[in-house]
Amino acid sequence: MSRPRLGYGTNGLTDLRLDDALTLLADLGYDGVGLTLDHMHLDPLAPALAARTRRLAHRLDTLGLSVTVETGARYVLDPRRKHGPTLLDADPDDRFARIRLLIRAVRVAADLGAHAVHCFSGITPPGTDEDTAWQRLADALGPVLEAAEDTGVPLAVEPEPGHLLATLAGFHHLRRLLGDPAPLGLTLDIGHCQCLEPLSPADCVREAAPWLRHVQIEDMRRGVHEHLPFGDGEIDFPPVLHALADTGYQGLTVVELPRHSHAGPELAAQSLRFLRDGGTR
Repeated sequence: MSRPRLGYGTNGLTDLRLDDALTLLADLGYDGVGLTLDHMHLDPLAPALAARTRRLAHRLDTLGLSVTVETGARYVLDPRRKHGPTLLDADPDDRFARIRLLIRAVRVAADLGAHAVHCFSGITPPGTDEDTAWQRLADALGPVLEAAEDTGVPLAVEPEPGHLLATLAGFHHLRRLLGDPAPLGLTLDIGHCQCLEPLSPADCVREAAPWLRHVQIEDMRRGVHEHLPFGDGEIDFPPVLHALADTGYQGLTVVELPRHSHAGPELAAQSLRFLRDGGTR
C-alpha cells in the first residue's frame, strides 16, 4: 500500500504562531499542512496579504511542506456570528462578503502553490426554502469557480453535517446544478462519513474518488459530529487508508482536530504515528 501524504490542520494549532506550527510539522515528518486562513495565522483581511503570502510560500518551500488552503475559520468575517456570513444568507451583501473571501483564498492558494481550496455551503437560514438555498449556493459559487479556473486551483467543497450541503448526495446535486464544472471538486472528511453517510468511510472514499481533491481525517462516532483524536471514536481506519491508496488519490490527507489546540503539538505527533502505522488501534 502506498503511503498517504499526511498533513495537519492549522486550526488545530491555533495556540502556536504560524511559523512555529509549520516548523513543528516539518520536524515531525509531515508532508504538508492544511492552512486555515484566520486572524492568528495568515489573516486574509489584514494589510499586505500578497507580501505575507510570498514570505509564507518561501517558508513552506524551505520546510518542504505542501499546502491546501482551508476557509473554515469561525469568526474571520463576523466576530459575533460563527461561520457568518455564508453563501446562503438572504442579504446579497453578506453573501458577497463570503464570495470575496473565497476568491481571495483561491488567489492565495495559487500564490502558495496549493493543491486545492476548501469551502462549505453554510447552514440554511431560517425561513429559506431548499430550492432557494441551493440556487443561492450555485449562484454564489459561480465567480469563485471562475477564479479557480483562471488560477488552476480546484475548489473542494466539503459536505458538512447540519449544512445545506451535508452529504455526498448533496455534493452531486450541486455538481449537476452547476453543470459539472471542471474546477469543482470535493473535500471528503472521513469523520463526517462515519457520522452520517449510509456508506462506510472506506466506501465513501471509493464513491468520491473521481471528484476527490482534499481529504480531512479524524475519528468520530456514528450520529455525533465531534472531531476526536484517533482511537477515541468508532472508525476502522486500515480500510480507509487502503481505499485512498487504491483510488490513487495524490493530495494531502489532513488531520482535522480544531477543538484540540490546547494539546496540538502532542496530538500532531500521536496522529502521525497512528496513520504511519496503518491506522491500527
